[in-house]
Amino acid sequence: MSQNHPGDALVQREDQSVYETDEPVLYAVADGIATVTMNRPGFNNAQNSQMTYALDAAFERAVSDDAVKVIVLRGAGKHFSAGHDIGTPGRDINKPFERKHLWWDHTNKPGAEQLYAREQEVYLGMCRRWHDMPKPTIAMVQGACIAGGLMLAWVCDLIVASDDAFFQDPVVRMGIPGVEYFAHAHELNPRIAKEFLYLGERMPAERAYQMGMVNKVVPRDELETATYAWAAKIASQPRLGLSLTKSVINRVEELQGLRSTMDMAFGYHHFAHAQSQVLGAGQLGGHDAKSMVQANKQGAGA
Repeated sequence: MSQNHPGDALVQREDQSVYETDEPVLYAVADGIATVTMNRPGFNNAQNSQMTYALDAAFERAVSDDAVKVIVLRGAGKHFSAGHDIGTPGRDINKPFERKHLWWDHTNKPGAEQLYAREQEVYLGMCRRWHDMPKPTIAMVQGACIAGGLMLAWVCDLIVASDDAFFQDPVVRMGIPGVEYFAHAHELNPRIAKEFLYLGERMPAERAYQMGMVNKVVPRDELETATYAWAAKIASQPRLGLSLTKSVINRVEELQGLRSTMDMAFGYHHFAHAQSQVLGAGQLGGHDAKSMVQANKQGAGA
């Protein structure tokens, strides 16, 4: 009599998340511009699944609205986004959601399969889906744009940043080779990408502009005006022309290896998660939100 493979066993995990808001994303439309605002300022717009699925719903709404020509993604409060939620009361890793891709529910899966299935859906899958939206997108970045925040900025077609913005991917500290949407070596020269990841230091907006990762840097008090001036100009262009232009350049990125790079990096990323679990260090190399924040502050001299 054959026995079931141990990997086919299902587990039970308790969802203990407590949300601080029923509106993690705000949506507005004016003059052909849809504004999608991450709305967890009390947690520096850390991205839980509640926010991720709300972002997806907002983007789908904007794409479906014929009155919208361009989408601006922004974050409420001091920072654009401090990354994925690994420590707030609203961390909802054990909550099932109605999925947008052809992946099974992660919440009852054993071992490393839990994160692998979840991150295929909410991280890699969502970011690829948003990157290929047929309408132009602009990230309006102020303050911190860290790890998962980078992923949201990178899926956008343009990035306008305030002069106090900084970009950072410190997850090598967890033993992980960069975030799931691994565009580092395409957004940056490979040697600069290695520096960015090895050191895990903050890259100021001005240097990000010099590296070609950011389109424009302006004073903080001019960020909104500058971003919406570009959005208004884009909104005056014909819809199909914008969409075709975006499609061509996105396909060029794929021919340059962007998708293949991400597929490869995602495998290494999840080997690192599994290695951490095997060593008894949890899924994040023994780190949590508090230890990562403390290390980031120390590294910045704060």
